[in-house]
Formats: sequence, structure tokens, C-alpha cells
Amino acid sequence: MNEMIKVGMADMNVCISPNGITTLGLGSCVGIVLYDPNKKIAGMVHVMLPDSTKIMNNSNIAKFADTGIEALIKMMLGIGANRNSLIAKIAGGAQMFAFNSNNDMLRIGDRNVEATKIKLKELGISLRAEDTGKDYGRTIEFYPESGELHIKSVGKERKIL
Repeated sequence: MNEMIKVGMADMNVCISPNGITTLGLGSCVGIVLYDPNKKIAGMVHVMLPDSTKIMNNSNIAKFADTGIEALIKMMLGIGANRNSLIAKIAGGAQMFAFNSNNDMLRIGDRNVEATKIKLKELGISLRAEDTGKDYGRTIEFYPESGELHIKSVGKERKIL
């Protein structure tokens, strides 16, 4: 591996093997990896919220599942990915705080995961693996050469999807 490309919160980026791509601190946020296994091109978006249409200040398209995935696809196509080859892996969407409420707005992790899956299905992108939900944060690293998504969480064993 040459370089590990970093993706911040409400951010996205792309990489080509032998580089890797990573994002830190996925709590209720979802890290979405799109990958062209034939060209070894990957993209990652770190989404914070499910739906850009529900927020007044929605100019950062990487912040939302509905707009971030589409923008990431465009970014990947721009460096040579094949739209028909794309597959997805996701992680995050945790419920970081305990509460007793039926308020849907407090279920942000679940809503982020649900919105991500809906958008991927709408775009015809196969979701191949996920590590979502629960009550702990995650850091993820994706390696386009192998197609492996490494998931690290405090006090947990490393997972590879």
C-alpha cells in the first residue's frame, strides 16, 4: 500500500489500488464504500444524516445519504470506475446514547442505515457486507487491492468484511 486516503466527517474521497481509504469515528454516521473490483477503484463517503430534503442548510452533499452516494458515484466515474461494476459495503449507524423515547429523530443511526440501503437499492448497487447498529463507534479502512473492509472498534476484535 502506498498511501491511506483520509475521509473526514461529512466528506468523501476516492482511491485507486495500491492506496487505501479510511474514515474515523463512525458513531451514528455511516461509512459507505463503493468499489469497482475490476478496476480496483474505491470511494468512501462519511454520511451524518439520512435526507438532505429535511434540512435547511444542505449545501454539503457528502453530509447526507441521499446526495452523498450519488456524488461519490460521479467522483468514481471521473477516475475510471465502471458504473455497472460497483458494489457496496457499509459500517456505522450505531445508537450511541441510551434513551427511552419513540421520537424517530433520536434514531439517527438506524435512519442513516435505512436511507443508505434505500439509496443503494434505488441505484441498483449490490450491498455485499455491513457492520451496522449496536451501541459502539467504528473506524474503517478499505483496501481496493483485496476488496477488504477492516473495522476497528474500542474493546472489540477487528472485523474484516
